[in-house]
Amino acid sequence: MRNKLRKWLAAFLVAVVLLPLGGCALPGLAGSGNNTVRIASQNTTEQQIMAYMIAGMISHYTNLHTSIINNLGSGNVSFNALKNNNADISSIRFNGTDLTTILDEKFERDPAKVNTIVTQEFQKRYQMTYFKSYGFADTYAWMVKQSYAKKHHLETVSDLKKLAPNMTVGIDQIWQNRQGDGYPAFQKMYGYSFGKVLPMQTGLLYDALSADKMDAILGYSTDGRVGSYHLKLLKDDRQFFPPYDASPVATDAILKQHPALKGVLNRLVGKISLTTMQKLNYQVDDQLEEPQTVATNFLKQHHYFEGGK
Repeated sequence: MRNKLRKWLAAFLVAVVLLPLGGCALPGLAGSGNNTVRIASQNTTEQQIMAYMIAGMISHYTNLHTSIINNLGSGNVSFNALKNNNADISSIRFNGTDLTTILDEKFERDPAKVNTIVTQEFQKRYQMTYFKSYGFADTYAWMVKQSYAKKHHLETVSDLKKLAPNMTVGIDQIWQNRQGDGYPAFQKMYGYSFGKVLPMQTGLLYDALSADKMDAILGYSTDGRVGSYHLKLLKDDRQFFPPYDASPVATDAILKQHPALKGVLNRLVGKISLTTMQKLNYQVDDQLEEPQTVATNFLKQHHYFEGGK
């Protein structure tokens, strides 16, 4: 969900190349041949980490080669890469996003319903297999500094109600008027409004909160800066935000061609928690390690999940 500004240009150029090509191949963007598995990754840290993790797992458990199509600018672009046979696996897809954007289905908050609809419809409409979640969801989350939470005894989003009229909060630029899970619907469900709401670029939110220019911000649950700034995530006790569970998606064609891939991908199911993803993102975004290095070290540390499914 987080777009890295430093990669915007690369993402734009790839998107420009990809969209007009329709069903054509992508020369130079990915390897070709029956023994090469092409992995699509968007231009966010966690997308790239998981792409390299999938590649590492495939290399470890099979004799197949892998190629990563990196820095795709959006979920629609990465989806079309699979749909048009320009890629075989999407490193991360979020079921709540795919429900309304790819499938154009009605907004839904019930996690079980979202999962069922997305899994079945991806299979039915596009012949793609939507795997179970890695174990984390990258969703919107209200967060405050630990000192602020302690001072005001904050644990849940509902706890903000008594403070809200006097609070200054930061949000990303699209949330204020977003339909379904945006600010208007939030005010209705939680029954309060904030004193001052300031939309800004996502990357600036965390700095503003750390500098005490904000009382709270609406950030992203897996962001590495949650850990680096020691922020407290407030529990969405009314389950306002829909599920954005993260999963790999593969075309049925590649799974039929290489049946071993299904077992390889299933080894990652349930293995990456929210806290783990925050830490992995932190290593890249704050400690400036390469996504491939972070992914490889993590797999080695966990012995490539040898006891997986």
